[in-house]
Amino acid sequence: MATNSKIKGLSKKKNKLYPKKPSNSIPANNSVFALTTISSLPTVRQKKRLLMLWGIMIAGILIFGLRLYQLQIIKGPELQKQARQQQQVNLRPYIPRRSIIDSNNNVLATDRLVYILDVHPRYFKQTKKEVASLLAGILGNIPAEELSDKFNQRDSGIRIAVNLTEPIAEQIKQLSLDGVDLTPRYVRFYPHEEIAAEVVGYVDTEHRGQAGLELAKEELLEREESSFKIRRSGNGMIMPAEVPDGLVQVEDLRLQISLDLRLQRAARSALQAQMTRYNAKRGAAIVMDVTDGSLLALVCEPTYNPNKYSEYDIELFKNWAVTDIYEPGSTFKPINVAIALDAGIIEPNTTIYDPGKIEVDIWEITNHDYHTEGGNGYLSIAEILQKSSNVGMIKVMSRMDNLNFYLNLQKLGLREKVGVDLPSDTPGYLKSQEEFTALPIEAATASFGQGFSLTALKLLQLHAAIANGGKLVTPHLVKGLVDPARTNFSEAEGRFHWQPTYTTKQVFSPETSRLVLEMMETVVEEGSGKSSHIPGYRIAGKTGTAQKAASWGGYLEGAKITSFVAILPVESPRYAVLVLIDEPRGQFTFGSTVAAPVAKEIMEALISLQGIPPSQ
Repeated sequence: MATNSKIKGLSKKKNKLYPKKPSNSIPANNSVFALTTISSLPTVRQKKRLLMLWGIMIAGILIFGLRLYQLQIIKGPELQKQARQQQQVNLRPYIPRRSIIDSNNNVLATDRLVYILDVHPRYFKQTKKEVASLLAGILGNIPAEELSDKFNQRDSGIRIAVNLTEPIAEQIKQLSLDGVDLTPRYVRFYPHEEIAAEVVGYVDTEHRGQAGLELAKEELLEREESSFKIRRSGNGMIMPAEVPDGLVQVEDLRLQISLDLRLQRAARSALQAQMTRYNAKRGAAIVMDVTDGSLLALVCEPTYNPNKYSEYDIELFKNWAVTDIYEPGSTFKPINVAIALDAGIIEPNTTIYDPGKIEVDIWEITNHDYHTEGGNGYLSIAEILQKSSNVGMIKVMSRMDNLNFYLNLQKLGLREKVGVDLPSDTPGYLKSQEEFTALPIEAATASFGQGFSLTALKLLQLHAAIANGGKLVTPHLVKGLVDPARTNFSEAEGRFHWQPTYTTKQVFSPETSRLVLEMMETVVEEGSGKSSHIPGYRIAGKTGTAQKAASWGGYLEGAKITSFVAILPVESPRYAVLVLIDEPRGQFTFGSTVAAPVAKEIMEALISLQGIPPSQ
């Protein structure tokens, strides 16, 4: 009993110490799980790491957001522009220069498509001899043997020809030869070569005008350039659907000038022949419509071929009838007679005594024929012009005081440019008023065309004023920009898209102009200009044989410029012609023998081309 009690007591004690656990409590065998759960809770160190990770993530998000904001908002427009530039290409198609045409629509200058021929023998499928034979048969001007030699020089990049025409290039294309390249390009082409070179000029390799109208009227000949933005595909190729209609279409306006190519050719032929006959240094011939100043012919010799300008001396590129000044001599005498008539110091029937020589201060001046013919006696004003009397002109102009004479010369614009639409229009040279009036010799020499200088074109402008009733018209070439396709236009505006305007100035009275013109007619009928006479036509004219001034102040020994100016028809003046031949060699080299016959040939061509009827 006692033993049982003891055991029972222990049981109770045990139960007290270790009470019975409910049925839903964790079993004793899950104690490991409980310990594991307790140990998985983050430590302080782990918490720091976690916070650092979150901080990095948040910072990254902020940086990404800021960068996104910068790209999308701040730099967005710029990046869009760059993207478009990568997707687009700017095309600037070649725009040809406008063509230059004469008064009859003959093309004087135009852009022409040509080809450069290069070969690369390394890519030949045929033998070199076979390729050489095929190309030689088309080119015509290079033997097959010479081509073969070229092919053996190196294996690539051999230039065979430049400026091949389209028909020849097309024949070469048809051969379909490997290793043969044809590169297209545009060049300026002058179909009539040297015939109008001094007027038209030329362009350089950059297609920029360097002389003549090509230089002076660059702004009219250059068409406005335009560019196009076209999208391209991912491989950089242009997308055909993006090419706008009319990408390379341009207006067909052409620069038309007053030059008549037929008359220009006739004038050059006549001038060249006479220069050869007299072994002359140079020459010029000009034909002007006196009603408006338009130039129908303007020839300077020697000249050049603008298609091969690099082969010529640069001196030939200038138009010396426009750029160079000279003392006109006797061809200026009719101008002085007009001044005297307008001033009232002479009448048409005034007579002047001409002893053949005269003393002016300390200088003695004679007529050109004094030593063979002596004096001329009493001469009418017309006879002074017929005989080209220096003494007679001195006596005429001495009736006017030197100051008024000077002011009248100045009024004619001797110190001014003529205003022609060509480069290097040069003003004349006239001494200062003080110099001119200080010494009597100045007015004396000026009375027969010496002591001052002007261009050939200026002299013709002054004679045109005698022909047209006293108006100083502006010599010019440009008629305007003409549209050959224009059909809807009024009679007043014609086919011109644009036309320039030119000024006029009254310098002589109409009556004075008529009187001087009739006096000049007697020069052709009875005087020194007989060699220019054309049966059935009334022609006025004046010869000139002028000494050439030297740079040091005197005159060149034996050097002279012969000249002749003509106006026709006298009953209804329309055209003025001037011919100058510089330094002709030989005997009897005067304006009457050298220049006048050339003017006659030019006038005969003019009469035929313009259909001028005989005088009634």
